[in-house]
Amino acid sequence: MSQRPGFPVKLNTSGGPTKGVRSTAEVSKAGVASARGSAPAGVGLDSSAVRARMVRKLAEQGVSDAAVLDAMGRMERHRFVESALVNQAYEDTSLPIGLGQTISKPNVVARMIELLRQGAAGKLGRVLEIGTGCGYQAAVLSLLATEVYSIERLKGLHEKARENLRPLRLHNVHLIFGDGMLGYPKGAPYAGIISAAGGENIPDAWLDQLAMGGRLVAPTVTAAGHQALVSMLKTPRGVERQVLEAVHFVPLKSGVA
Repeated sequence: MSQRPGFPVKLNTSGGPTKGVRSTAEVSKAGVASARGSAPAGVGLDSSAVRARMVRKLAEQGVSDAAVLDAMGRMERHRFVESALVNQAYEDTSLPIGLGQTISKPNVVARMIELLRQGAAGKLGRVLEIGTGCGYQAAVLSLLATEVYSIERLKGLHEKARENLRPLRLHNVHLIFGDGMLGYPKGAPYAGIISAAGGENIPDAWLDQLAMGGRLVAPTVTAAGHQALVSMLKTPRGVERQVLEAVHFVPLKSGVA
């Protein structure tokens, strides 16, 4: 069996992984709590009460998966936003993270992960995230999956996510710099694939790398020309596709930059 990438990794020109510095630890409540000591001083966003209010709002908005609500309450979103916007960290709004990208609204993150977990008993297995961004969704997923492979095509965001995640010491998160449209075959098959960018079609590579019985959640452009959330379940009879609510994500692009 080929060795899996450590934290963080990047893809070299031959397509294989190049290992970076490994500095992650098993996710636990104690591990997340230990990272709180370096929270921004004077902001008060390291208080669990702030996150609890966000979680109550998510429940009111229809998120019902107890495991997802628990993870959203445990992971500190203010660690992943720009310092000038930190006081908006727990509002239900997307925020810019640089390079024309955004951190998704808490409701969208919770909704997509809830869809990914649909029908799952306990933790998910290995999950592939397309579009690491600032690293927040990967951090939430780390509490709900045995392993998270997260790929980012923009080097600046890949580096930002690495710095954001380093203090949390998440052993089961693997960051990859590469073309997300190609997925990451070295980690396949995946119990779940989730995308933070939407294109006109779901890349064949993603479905090829999805395990039988696995679920894929991503925004995509519908026949009407609008972007909508799509949930796809891979079965022996084929792929079951469900088109859900309208969403607005950054466009899915190929290559790296």
